[in-house]
Amino acid sequence: MPDDAHISFGPDVLRDTTVVFQREWLVTNGLGGYASATLGTASTRRYHGLLVAALRPPLGRAVLLSRLEAVLEVNSAPGLRAYPLAANFYPDTIHPQGYRWLESWQAYPAPTWVWAPEPGIRLEKRIWMPRGRNSVCIAYRLNALPAGHTALLRLTPLLAWKDYHSEMRCADPPRTTRTPEGIQLELPPIWQVTSRPTTLRIALLREDGSSYPGTAFQETGWWYYRFQHPREWERGMEGEEDLYTPGDFVAPLHAGETLVAVASVEPDPDPPARDTWEALVSRQQSLVQVSGARDHFTRQLVLAADAFVVQVPGGRSTIIAGYPWFSDWGRDTMIALPGLCLTTGQPEVAREILCTFARHVDRGMLPNRFPDAGETPEYNTVDATLWFFVAIYRYMEATGDAATLQQIFWPVLEDILQHHRAGTRYHIHVDETDGLLYAGEPGVQLTWMDARIGDWVVTPRIGKPVEINALWHNALSVMQYFAECLDRRDAAARYGAEATRVAEQFARRFARPDARGLFDGIDTPHGAADSAIRPNQIFAVSLPFAPLPADSPLARQVVQVVQEELYTPCGLRTLSPQDPAYRPRYEGNPVERDSAYHQGTVWPWLLGPFVEAHYRVFGDREQARALLAPLQTQITVYGVGSLAEVYDGSEPQRPNGCIAQAWSVAETLRVWKQLSD
Repeated sequence: MPDDAHISFGPDVLRDTTVVFQREWLVTNGLGGYASATLGTASTRRYHGLLVAALRPPLGRAVLLSRLEAVLEVNSAPGLRAYPLAANFYPDTIHPQGYRWLESWQAYPAPTWVWAPEPGIRLEKRIWMPRGRNSVCIAYRLNALPAGHTALLRLTPLLAWKDYHSEMRCADPPRTTRTPEGIQLELPPIWQVTSRPTTLRIALLREDGSSYPGTAFQETGWWYYRFQHPREWERGMEGEEDLYTPGDFVAPLHAGETLVAVASVEPDPDPPARDTWEALVSRQQSLVQVSGARDHFTRQLVLAADAFVVQVPGGRSTIIAGYPWFSDWGRDTMIALPGLCLTTGQPEVAREILCTFARHVDRGMLPNRFPDAGETPEYNTVDATLWFFVAIYRYMEATGDAATLQQIFWPVLEDILQHHRAGTRYHIHVDETDGLLYAGEPGVQLTWMDARIGDWVVTPRIGKPVEINALWHNALSVMQYFAECLDRRDAAARYGAEATRVAEQFARRFARPDARGLFDGIDTPHGAADSAIRPNQIFAVSLPFAPLPADSPLARQVVQVVQEELYTPCGLRTLSPQDPAYRPRYEGNPVERDSAYHQGTVWPWLLGPFVEAHYRVFGDREQARALLAPLQTQITVYGVGSLAEVYDGSEPQRPNGCIAQAWSVAETLRVWKQLSD
């Protein structure tokens, strides 16, 4: 892995309980499955686990191998010493406290820990997932052992069989059978995930895939009770669970040797660990090379981007919106796709995803969400469909793929526009009086500000939201451009005239009389324009075909008011602090958090369009980069190697929400690289 992407920590961080259990690591398998926990090895969320398999890729996620507790037993003349290397939260205590011996941790090519429990002894652990397989490899290597010492490694698998949104409770144990390499367990059906048992195999192997010699399995069949998940308690959720172990593996370790524990639910044998490790390293090197990344931050973002891209053989190619708990969302996918796939030099993946979503367009709308349990997709968004135009335009800009445009995208896009003109779900329709797009009805959240508590939509935004109409203008202009590419002159003229009218009406109707940028919405149910100062207006300047020319006084107003009232080093606030409805903290139970979600909470992804708009208006590349630069430090403080979903609106700005958010990474990468090249 190139040194320029390196992220590592030493004992000062790893032995500090105020830090080591706040920072989390993540690895993914390209199917929607993942492994994750804290740097101190403790699980602080219900979502943490070493094998969180996507049993119905890219969804159907289930925590199966929750933990693999390790104890290093060293024997020498003074006697036997046992060093537990794990850490767990129990009521009012942390036990054991293996973080006390941590010497180093590094992120790439995979999360890697080194323990030094006494002079001359160093044990290394690294974790990775073979791409395209619901499997995980946990490799242990004894890097140093003094002469005259012998060592055993005791491994205790702690199992769950639960949907990843839930907590495990003591239940009838699974049936366990021995295999030549380890054990096989028949896990019971998992509620909301699968109606059939799941076969989990755990094997102890050499790097070449052969059995590890001298391994013994000591059957116990015990339950461990009351594991605590502090992050869940913080979120106002249940945060306690029980885990089951079938027994302990015991294996001798010799200096320089590597033991690999492989857990898998795949029906066929896993490739040798050495092969999957080399494939991982090769993939990372290729991603960095193909992307043309030239600096440290860009390389880190390119590697972070790979976690979200899912390609399921025979299934749907998509983008996971965020780890650990989001699935794939139409809106997030279309916003993130240019940064994750095109900026990284993978247009063929972008095409797969765009074609997949094109097949799911219904009544002129893109699906907003594919539910975890596999139900019918939800079509409850007005902007995902309009972001589809942006993503396809970026794809065409990168590839010039006229054949796919003509055969697949053009007819779908025309159908979308026809449905929007005629009217589709949720009163989404073009208002013939001004050509602008109206959307919304009571009880439904259609824009990206979609928090809802019971029947209460926190930011309903019914009427003509500002970014929806900026996107509408962009969609019409994109169609004009595509029509010209396909030599459809009549269509180009028609779309061009429509876009011109929308731009004129947009500037006239959304401009605030106080010269403070744009209204957040017009033609609202109560009649008055929505004068809340929110970041949505920035898209009127940042989109590929923005309704406001960059050299216009109105565009300058927009950028200035957003910078003055909404900009923070971690992202843009969703509401001005001067507004009585402003919420400075994203914290508490689900109701409290949802109440703050778009009422002041900061979103990093918005820095991408803001910085892009700033550069267009002011033309200062270095100044624009400086506005984005603070995120370089944020890639190491929450989900290490990625960027958070949200931050508090006011200082101190704590990261929160998902530890790795697709559009946070994507928009930062897209604009940072654009300003760096």
